[in-house]
Amino acid sequence: MARVCVIGTGYVGLTTGACFADLGNDVVCLDVNQEKIARLNRGEMPIYEPGLEEVVERNVRAGRLTFTTEYAEAVPGAEFLFIAVNTPQSPNGHADMTYVEQAAATLAQHLVSPAIVVNKSTVPIGSADFVASIIRRATSVPVSVVSNPEFLREGTALHDFMQADRVVLGSSEREAAERVAELYKPLGCPIVLTDERTSEMIKYASNAFLATKISFINEIAQVCDRLGADVREVARGMGLDPRIAPAFLNAGIGWGGSCFPKDVRALEYMASIHGCHPQLLRAVIEINRDQRIHVVRLARETLGNLRGTEIALLGLAFKPNTDDMRDAPSLEIVELLQHEGARVRGFDPAAADNARRLLPGIELCRDAYEAADGADALILVTEWNEFKQIDLGRLRRAMRRPIVIDGRNLWDPEVMAEAGFEYRAIGRPTKVAVP
Repeated sequence: MARVCVIGTGYVGLTTGACFADLGNDVVCLDVNQEKIARLNRGEMPIYEPGLEEVVERNVRAGRLTFTTEYAEAVPGAEFLFIAVNTPQSPNGHADMTYVEQAAATLAQHLVSPAIVVNKSTVPIGSADFVASIIRRATSVPVSVVSNPEFLREGTALHDFMQADRVVLGSSEREAAERVAELYKPLGCPIVLTDERTSEMIKYASNAFLATKISFINEIAQVCDRLGADVREVARGMGLDPRIAPAFLNAGIGWGGSCFPKDVRALEYMASIHGCHPQLLRAVIEINRDQRIHVVRLARETLGNLRGTEIALLGLAFKPNTDDMRDAPSLEIVELLQHEGARVRGFDPAAADNARRLLPGIELCRDAYEAADGADALILVTEWNEFKQIDLGRLRRAMRRPIVIDGRNLWDPEVMAEAGFEYRAIGRPTKVAVP
């Protein structure tokens, strides 16, 4: 059993701490946000992540998982200290390292024995050296620094940790990396041991490539719109080629969240300031933003004029199974709709609290049918499972005008037409309601 301290209790930190405790380690999760730690100590979850609450409760009861706001409680005696704090995007696209720097400097003041500090936050290339220099200026206690980029997806974070497809560890000190590898050994997945900068680049390159796949199929979807092809079938035919594979070939309104937008922009920034010309990354970002505009364009084309219309949005979080709205497409779509004079109402199964804070100008509804009541058009923004089984007849009766713009290609065009809707999707032939 190892003694582990995880600094930060966001999606990455809390999942990491809970899973390491579930593997039998003694884990303390530290966060300077007193309200968040108070909620965790009361058994309340500060984030929405399927299955995480049960894992946290189980390990708290077993005495393997505790929470604190005090570095003096969490750091002394810890063999491994994981830094899993936020690295928000600065205005120029660079990752803001303020919280990482604060965590490294503060933990150094409380070290009493040799330890391994593990960078779990998504950080710019060279950050392991940066963290090591901060710690070594503040303490004479021997410390090794290992880069361990995370590959957790919100909504499936527990699965992604416990059934990881790989663990990446980077360090100039092989023994330290191997000791961290022992923590992950029970997972039985491939472990990549490399240097710090390569491990940090693996994270950025992975997310940039996945974002590129999404932007590529979205650009193909726009071409399909003009030429009468069905992007769903195009993606299916492409994905059967093992060199391409089907994952991340779902056309829609693009990517958002805390990782893809920030990481692609950060990589573009790093490439630019070091003399490279990242044209592809810039195009990936531009295409993604255009997809959000495209949905509003479809609404305008269908309705003729948005001023004075009532528009319903289904789904507000950036993806299903999370309440996270960081860089969610809904934020820009609502702003664009309101700018054109539309009144917007919306429903999301999990993100209502965050939406209330971030979208004060919209009416939040209790369910999809209340959102659709009297609407001139409905836009599907987030493909929650419950929307797949929605009562189309009830939805149609609730709306003033039966116009549906499916931003995630969730529904079948033939079924929607038969149900009486004028249906517009992304890169799929338009279906007109049967008279």
